[in-house]
Amino acid sequence: MRVETKKKLDTLFKLFLIVTSLSSIAVTLGIVIALVEDTVRFFVHPEGGGFPTSLIRFFTETEWTPTFEIKKIGIWPLLAGTFLIAFIAMAVSVPLGLLIAVYLSEFASHRVREAVKPWLEFLEAVPTVVYGYFALLAVTPLLQCVLDKFGLTMEGMNALSPGLVLGIMILPFTASLVEDSLKGVPQYLREASYSLGASKLRTAFGVVVPAAKSGIIAAYLLGMSRAIGETMVVAVAAGMYPNLTLNPLEPVQTITGYIVQVALGDLPFLSFEYLSIFAAGFMLFVITLIFNLLAVYIKSKIERY
Repeated sequence: MRVETKKKLDTLFKLFLIVTSLSSIAVTLGIVIALVEDTVRFFVHPEGGGFPTSLIRFFTETEWTPTFEIKKIGIWPLLAGTFLIAFIAMAVSVPLGLLIAVYLSEFASHRVREAVKPWLEFLEAVPTVVYGYFALLAVTPLLQCVLDKFGLTMEGMNALSPGLVLGIMILPFTASLVEDSLKGVPQYLREASYSLGASKLRTAFGVVVPAAKSGIIAAYLLGMSRAIGETMVVAVAAGMYPNLTLNPLEPVQTITGYIVQVALGDLPFLSFEYLSIFAAGFMLFVITLIFNLLAVYIKSKIERY
């Protein structure tokens, strides 16, 4: 009886796991189908010129004003703002994340590691809207004062301050992934380096970091994907002006910022303006999917060799 009961419980548990897995796949497919369906409606809508005219305009025009009377649907201003802020964030997150990860993995004692880890996790637990207002009300005025001494003018809404704050916000995520990669390096590589007379610092950056390069690259690609998909920080501090520029001192609008702006408005259901958020959202989905797949590919390819 006990054996039969255990077999029944095992069967039920396996069934539960299968149902759970299939449910997550079904939800993902449902999201993709809904996104693609309304994206197609956007490109065949007569206000955009219909397909394929709207698709050509989407990639060739340099203005994004689908909610205006004169409708321009070039996605490039939103892409420029999105990648500008994401690259600023990675310029902060990459060096700091690597240094923190190397210190925690190779130099910090167990007591120090246990003391630092909760603070990194605390940064990740802070609501993103708090980071947004911190960028707007604290970082932007500080940067304006500093830049003013060099004769530079920065707008109240800009790409620099949310980019810097976003870099700090994703720092725990990237540092944790990089640390896991460094811990995965075999100990005998460190011992071989020490036996040849290398210092701990030289071993860390000359042996351990190169050995973990696949995980480090994958970590930063995933961090880039997360920075591109961030919403509240850029919605609060970057501005609502789709500006095709690479100047971080000017206001910009990201894809996520535009989605928030339109979603909060009172637009007719399935109107051209309403459908534009799905076209922008599908573009964001494709970009983040590319970064995620690239991270998996690079990690598997480098590990293979």
